[in-house]
Amino acid sequence: MALPCSFLVALVVLSSHSLGFLGCDLPQDDGLLHWRALMLLRQMKRLSASSCDNYTNDFGFPQEVFDGKQLQKAQALSVIHGTNQKTFHLFCTEASPAPWNTTLLEELCSGLSEQLGHLEACPLQEAGVGEMPLKNGDSILRNYFQRISLYLQDKQYSPCAWEMVRAEIMKPLHGSTVLHKRLRSRK
Repeated sequence: MALPCSFLVALVVLSSHSLGFLGCDLPQDDGLLHWRALMLLRQMKRLSASSCDNYTNDFGFPQEVFDGKQLQKAQALSVIHGTNQKTFHLFCTEASPAPWNTTLLEELCSGLSEQLGHLEACPLQEAGVGEMPLKNGDSILRNYFQRISLYLQDKQYSPCAWEMVRAEIMKPLHGSTVLHKRLRSRK
């Protein structure tokens, strides 16, 4: 039971839309992809939060990793790439029969894969000479997504567990969006 493809597409699109200022040659239609991804994510919601009250969980969202006031360009690119990569792995490679619309999920995964390709084509050196990736942030982000993955396993990939995860993933998606806006305003 994989999370909505629209969510993943939204995450990837948001990331790529804002990375043009980092020296990465990303497609010009990222703005359209962003809106498409958000629409897909909304369409993929299948359960109300109230119907899954017994499934609530605090995954420990690492807000500090997305704090654009502290991050340099290369570090921001590392956070965005890590978020997209972990989201892709969670939704597009987890072996779980999700209640999501297959077409929407495939569209989301396809969009994430494409955006990861664009991000991986942007060497960190282009983002900022002498800047180092956020090593501690990478570890924190990896642990956050691992907690989510373990939660899904513990809940046997139930529809309610996936709904909780779908809602949770909005946090890093929003965090990436805010990070992008802050970095663009520094330009």
